[in-house]
Amino acid sequence: MTTLGIKDIMNIIPHRQPFLLVDRAEIIEEGKKAVGYKAVTYNEPFFAGHFPTEPVMPGVLIIEAMAQVGAIVILSQEENKGKIAFFGGVNKAKFRHKVVPGTMLRMEVEIIKQKGPIGVGAAAAYDGDVKVAEAELTFAIG
Repeated sequence: MTTLGIKDIMNIIPHRQPFLLVDRAEIIEEGKKAVGYKAVTYNEPFFAGHFPTEPVMPGVLIIEAMAQVGAIVILSQEENKGKIAFFGGVNKAKFRHKVVPGTMLRMEVEIIKQKGPIGVGAAAAYDGDVKVAEAELTFAIG
């Protein structure tokens, strides 16, 4: 297992603040599986408008955070270093619980299929042991 801090993550994926949605990650199996973490705070810029009286992390950003963890898995492979993993699609997305300020979002992504530059990852996000979201994410390496 390899543990990555924010600087390590920024050396793998091209995302930067305010759109970098992973604070740290662990590569469980090289090219196959990783777990990422995002400390969701009141200071997130999206909470100013979503929703001011009841702050909730937008589902699309939860999906993006899981996709960033998937990109970490794929782009940490030697043959993909320096490339970009583009979003190709989202299937079977389900949102089960709200993600609010104070949540330590844990995202698990496992690459379940890859053929050439195209692949699919099974992704799930958790607040503690509670699954808050899941999806199948398609990517293309460019």
